[in-house]
Amino acid sequence: MNRDLISVSKPSTIEQSEKTDKYKKEIIILQNEDIKKPSFLFASSMLLTIIAIISVGILVFDAPIQILMFIGMFALFPFMMKLGYTYSKVQDVLFKSMGQSLESVLILASVGILIGTWIASGTVPALVYYGINMISPRFFLLTTLLFTAVVATTTGTSWGAIGTAGVAMMGVGATIGVPAGITAGAILSGAYFGDKMSPLSDTTNLTPTVTGATLFGHIKHMMYTAAPAFLITAVLFTVIGLQYSVDSIDSEHVDTLLVQLSTNFNISWVAFTPIILLIALMMMKKPAVISIFTAAMYGGVLAAFSQGYSFSNVFNIMYDGYTADLGNETINELLQRGGITDMLPLIVLFLFALGLGGLLAESGALEAIIGSFAHKIQSHFSLTLVTLLVGYFSLAIGGAIYFSSVMTGTIMKPLYDRMNLKPENLSRTVEAAATLSGTLFPWVGAGMFATTTLGIPVMEYLPFTFLAFITPVITLIYAATGFTMTEKEESPVKKKEKNRNKATGKAHLA
Repeated sequence: MNRDLISVSKPSTIEQSEKTDKYKKEIIILQNEDIKKPSFLFASSMLLTIIAIISVGILVFDAPIQILMFIGMFALFPFMMKLGYTYSKVQDVLFKSMGQSLESVLILASVGILIGTWIASGTVPALVYYGINMISPRFFLLTTLLFTAVVATTTGTSWGAIGTAGVAMMGVGATIGVPAGITAGAILSGAYFGDKMSPLSDTTNLTPTVTGATLFGHIKHMMYTAAPAFLITAVLFTVIGLQYSVDSIDSEHVDTLLVQLSTNFNISWVAFTPIILLIALMMMKKPAVISIFTAAMYGGVLAAFSQGYSFSNVFNIMYDGYTADLGNETINELLQRGGITDMLPLIVLFLFALGLGGLLAESGALEAIIGSFAHKIQSHFSLTLVTLLVGYFSLAIGGAIYFSSVMTGTIMKPLYDRMNLKPENLSRTVEAAATLSGTLFPWVGAGMFATTTLGIPVMEYLPFTFLAFITPVITLIYAATGFTMTEKEESPVKKKEKNRNKATGKAHLA
């Protein structure tokens, strides 16, 4: 999730090429002679219109982001017509762009079902129960960071790690007195680091495909920035965690929670089998949606046979989430969640955000704005800074990590080629902006998923998502110093020509 949108199959070279073509075709429809390219002023007007609708809607009217995205789509229609598009062509672009979210819709629905059935089956309650008993409060945040990172790396899905390990650790944190925002920051930092380091992750596969890098070259190059950022993040959470000790725990409250969990759920090793099944399916490189759906269905069966729910109850939990009153406010807040209905706002956001982003991409508005100052980018630092800004901007207006990754990679690639930089330099910068920062925007899919799943607003966890802030800073430092900014190898012809020029120069000097 990135998750954002989850793909666990490692693509071959042919598959990578096909995937690149797919996204380019779905976002950009070939323009005919009658369609004009927007000027800088025209493109700016389009973007300012969208920004005005979203900002005024949120700040003045407190409107839902989904309806603002929907209005924004229609607000772009007159601009598209002015460029020469017919209504049918605009509709074509809109439908193809929105069609990109269909796989995500299936994954989100499956994740919603999984959260509900894993709570009903006792899987999440068991993780919370044993977590409370085993984890030291002093090292809880560090443990949370490492635990979610391992789960995300193993499965290739940040969203899966957040929805399973993350939900459980939120419960443990609430019990031992750690503020929810800090716990969520550790969860998100760990989940997205693991997602980036996993060759099974969707965005880790998509980004090098769009930029022209190799998968493992991309991961290796990300390690230069992500590894030190993760280490600094681990140190910060360790320092913060030291203020929490056994003395800070309300023992009576903890005992009450443990009794409530063991009373309402059959806590045993069987409750962990859905986790084992999901990891096994992911390791076997089964499609993400199939893996998550299968583990969710197994959780439903387990809920019926080990927890005593009727299949009628299980089906209701799959759709509406777990809603049973467990007699304790803290446990109710933790476990009353999941189901397809919990994911509906996010599904709607994906449809409208990708529709809006598709219209902006097809119109050429972003290219027009970037093209107006591309000639001023003369250094590695300025190139990297602009890449990050384009990533953040396209993430904010497109509402989806996928859109930002594809747009930023496509727009900036010619500039990296011009500076003779390897595509891995671009791909890791795209990830630093588009993927790691997705949870920082309340209207972006990743941010909505985090708030929906963990149950807290973005502003509460934002100050503690250290990885998302530290990684871009390290990326800029490397760009300024030239460290790991690797250049392309020269072709034999260019090498021979350079050597000839050097020899000629020496001859003239002699």
